[in-house]
Amino acid sequence: MSLARRGRSIAVSGFLLAGAVGIISSTQTWLTIERADAGEAILVPGASALPLLAPLSLAVLALGAALSIVGPILRLVFGIVAAAAALFLGWTTAQLLLTAPVSAVASTVTETTGLAGPEALSDLMSAIVPSAWPALALVGWVVLLAAAVVTVLTWRSWRSGGRRYRTVAAPTGPSAGPVDAVDSWDDLSRGTDPTR
Repeated sequence: MSLARRGRSIAVSGFLLAGAVGIISSTQTWLTIERADAGEAILVPGASALPLLAPLSLAVLALGAALSIVGPILRLVFGIVAAAAALFLGWTTAQLLLTAPVSAVASTVTETTGLAGPEALSDLMSAIVPSAWPALALVGWVVLLAAAVVTVLTWRSWRSGGRRYRTVAAPTGPSAGPVDAVDSWDDLSRGTDPTR
C-alpha cells in the first residue's frame, strides 16, 4: 500500500505512540543528582526536568485521537501543530540530555534540600547523570515529527470520517405518514401546530 492510502493510520499511530511515551516518561526519573556531601542521590522526574513535557504530551494524545475524525483543513492544522510540538520537545529534550543544566534540576534540589542559588546548588552536586528516559522520549519526538510530516503530505487523500460523525437536520415540514401522539408532541416542541 502506498503512503497516501495508509497516511491516516500511520499519522494517528505516530501521534498516539509519541504522546504515550511522553506521558509515561514524565513520571519516570530523567536525571539523577549525585551529591558532593555523600548524601542520598536526588532523583528528578521528567515533569520536573522539563515542565512542559506532560501538558504537551497530553495535547499530542488529544491531537492523535481527534485526527481520525476531523475534516481536511483541521488535518493540515493538526499536522503543523504536531510538527511544531515535536521540534520544540525534541530540541529541549536533546539540550537536557546533552548538557544536563543545573536549571533543570534546581527546583527539585531546592525542594529536597532547602538550598537555593546557583553557587549553593553547584557546591552540593558532584554530577548530574541522565537516565535512558530522555533518550527514549527523544525517539518519541522523532516519531511524532515523522507522523506530522506524513499528515502534512497525505491529508488530502484521506477518506472522510464517515456518516456517523455528521449531523442530519430533522425534517421541518409535515410528515407524509400517519401521525401519532408522540409525533404530535414533537411537532409542538418544534413550534408547529399538529392540528393544521
